[in-house]
Order: sequence, then structure tokens, then C-alpha cells
Amino acid sequence: MAARVLMMPLMVSVFVAAAGAVDVAAQKLTYRGYAEAAILLYPQEAPNDGDQAIADGLLRFEPSWEIKRGIAIAGSFDARLDNHHETTETAEVTFWDRTVRRPTLAIRRLTFTYARGPVSIEAGKQFVRWGQTDILAPTDRFSPRDYLTVPASELLAVTAARVTVAGKGHSIEAVYTPRMTPSRMPIITHRWIGLEAAEAAAESGLTLRDAGSHFPSRSQYGLRWNHVGRWFEHSIAFFQGFNSLPLTPVTVNPRSGTIDVRREYPAIQVWGGDIVAPFSAVAVKAEAAYVRSRDDDADEYALYVVQMERQHRDWLFIGGYVGEHVFEERSLRSFEPDRGMARAIFGRASYTIGATRSLVFESMVRQNGDGLLVKAEYGHGLGQHWRVTLRAIVIRGAEDDFLGQYRRNSFGGPQVRYSF
Repeated sequence: MAARVLMMPLMVSVFVAAAGAVDVAAQKLTYRGYAEAAILLYPQEAPNDGDQAIADGLLRFEPSWEIKRGIAIAGSFDARLDNHHETTETAEVTFWDRTVRRPTLAIRRLTFTYARGPVSIEAGKQFVRWGQTDILAPTDRFSPRDYLTVPASELLAVTAARVTVAGKGHSIEAVYTPRMTPSRMPIITHRWIGLEAAEAAAESGLTLRDAGSHFPSRSQYGLRWNHVGRWFEHSIAFFQGFNSLPLTPVTVNPRSGTIDVRREYPAIQVWGGDIVAPFSAVAVKAEAAYVRSRDDDADEYALYVVQMERQHRDWLFIGGYVGEHVFEERSLRSFEPDRGMARAIFGRASYTIGATRSLVFESMVRQNGDGLLVKAEYGHGLGQHWRVTLRAIVIRGAEDDFLGQYRRNSFGGPQVRYSF
């Protein structure tokens, strides 16, 4: 608790001390950003959500301040709005990313970086990425996501202190987070809560109600060692903390006419590793992680990914398999897209058409055929600042399959971005 309370004042004090310790002439301030508007069109209504056209706007500003060589501050700030009540209704600036809806105003990232010789230190709200595989990275436990639109999830930053020591072919990375950042699960009154949950509530005559979250108070930490050898690269990772994806116990209240859904975040310990082996024809990547429940209230399981990658002229091909093995099954209800996309074959093909256009195809099919997701995206740059993207996602499958439960949620639409 004390470490969590002192984290922000300590970080701000370091920023101020660093800025005041150098000559202003040696400083360098730069920025970039973009304004973006997108429309999602759903051909079908969902049992609990009749909206079929959703508009969303985002303004992102990303300044960086190089105080002197090896010392810098970088930030990213968001302003959002939409027509589907997916953003908060207040103008309060959010830092910790614990809101059910996306914040209207948010500090997306704010970091202080110090690098000297083989040592680099980064403190503040940052993105910590572990693992090597593309579709799913089982060891990547410091990367919560925004799942308001499940197949188009976005990364969320965590507030952490990270120290990296790099040597010849080796690096060790230590990460400490005083406060867990949860993944943002779908809003229970919207279509991405899933067809099964929505129909169950409708058939019972009860209303789904958000009963809040129980956030853990303890900190998290992890350690990753990476080695780049002559023939391949590999790493070993350890994480102790909490699953950013919640258990979702429900309580039926006939008197109030509600089904109350609560979010709880189980304590976990994760051991894992990855390997990359480049061959002349293809690059092979593999990654696996064993997830242990520390309080015996969640499943114990292993996730693994094996994929192959090949570059051919302007085409990049990726294909592989996501697998899972369950050692102990304990939890009845949970929201876990990483496991929901396991036991599936995936593929990706991307084509670069000159300097301004790109085309991407993705697909994922469950090995039993009960779930299918297909995605197509075309991007076209117009001049120096504008880019238009058209995308479509088709989802099919059985109602009791993780992908299949969203079979009424196929969507498509345009996205326009102005970068500055």
C-alpha cells in the first residue's frame, strides 16, 4: 500500500529534479499525434443491443522531451467520444485505467527514461511487452487489454518501474507494478457480453447488472532473461501477480429482478519461455506459459503457441496453432479471451502495395470447427497526413464456443485518420 501511494509523488519529483538539473538549451521537445473517426456497422441486432451503427472519435497527443542524452520524458494523452455510451460521462482525467467504460480524458502513457551504458530505467505508465509470438503471447502478463470490442482489442499501459541490464547477447529485465491494471471487459448491457449471457438473461426475464469489481491491493513483479545466440534467440520469464482477466461470479436476485455480475481478479504465478529460430525458408517461433492459481480459486493451465513466418517480396505470411492444456479446472465463470482463442489454427497474410497502401487478411478457426473468425483490412494513405482504412470481421460458430457466441456481431466500416 505504501509503495502504491508513493509511486506518483516520487515519479513527479524525479521529473522535476531531472528537468531542473540541466541547461534548457540542451533540451529537445517534440510531439506527434492524430485525430481519428471510425464507424462500426453491424448487419444484425443482438438480443440485448439493438444499435447497429456505432461512431467513435479519438484525439491522441504524444509529446516527448529529451532532457539530455539518455534522459527523457514521454507521454501520450487521449480524448474520446462515441454515440454508444462506451466512454465515461465525466471529463475527469483518468490515470489508472480502472473504469468500466473508456475514459473521456486519459493519460495513456507517461514515462521517465534513464539510460547509461548497459543499464536502462523506465518509470511511470508504460507498455511492457514480453514474448515473441504474434497472435497470442502466453508470457505477456504485463499487458492488459481493452476488450469492449473483443476481436479489435487495444493494449493498455501499466504503471511500473522497469530496469533492463543488457550485455553481449544477454539481457535481464525486472518489472515492478505497485497496482494492478485490469483488462477492460465488454459492457454487460452491450452486444459483446456474448450471445449466451444475453439470451439467458432475456429468457429468465431478469436484467444483467454490473455489481462492480474487487481489485487486489498487492503489487506485481516479474523477471525475464533473454539470450540472442548464433542460431536462435530464446528467453525465460517469471511473473507473480494477478490475472488482468477476471473471474465473473454471478448472483441471481429475483426480488430486484437482476442477475448481478461481479469481477474478481485471481492471484497467479506464471513460468514461461519463448524461442525464435530463423531458417532460410521460414522463421519458427514457439512460446509457452504455465499459469498457476496461488489461492486455488482459478484454473491451472498451460498455453502454448507454435507458428511459422515467411517473407516473400511484399507478402508476409504467418501461420500456426494455439494450444491449451488444463491441469486443474476450478472456476465456472470467467472472461478469458486468450484461452477462448486457444485450440485453434490461425493464419495471417499481409501485402504492402507501394508506399501508401496495404492489405491484411487474418483467420482463426477452432480445431473442432465450432468457431471461426475472418478479418480483412485495406489501408490507403492520402498525402502526407491522411489515411483511410476499411475493415470487415466475420464471426461464425456454435453458441457454446467462445468465438461462436459472437456470431451475431460480424461488423465492418471505415476509419479516417489525420496525423500531425
